[in-house]
Amino acid sequence: MARVYSSEHGRMCPNCRQPINNCRCQKQTNNNNTPNDGIIRVGRETKGRKGSGVTTVTGLPLNDKDLKKIAKELKKKCGSGGTIKDGVIEIQGEHRDRIVTLLEGKGYTVKRVGG
Repeated sequence: MARVYSSEHGRMCPNCRQPINNCRCQKQTNNNNTPNDGIIRVGRETKGRKGSGVTTVTGLPLNDKDLKKIAKELKKKCGSGGTIKDGVIEIQGEHRDRIVTLLEGKGYTVKRVGG
C-alpha cells in the first residue's frame, strides 16, 4: 500500500504511526536519550546551527511549567536568548560555566559534558 501525505493530524510518530500528541512509544522511552540518573548535563552543541553554538541543559527532572521557569531564569542570568526543545533547554552562546554554577547553587548535581 502506498503512503499518502496528510496534514490532518500534524506530525506523526515514526514508530507507532500515531499523531505526536497521542504517541504511545514516547511515554515508554526517554525522549532526549539521556540517562535518568539525577545528574544534570550541561554541554555545547553546534550541529545544524551554521557554526553558532548553543549551551544545552539536559536531565532536569521537572514538568513543562517548571522547565520554562528555570529556562527563563537561565536566559536572564546569561543575558541571552534560548528555547526548550523536547525537554532540553538551549541557551544561545557559550555559557556552560555560568549555568553549571547557577544550577549547583540550586542544589542540583551538575556535570559538564563535551569539549
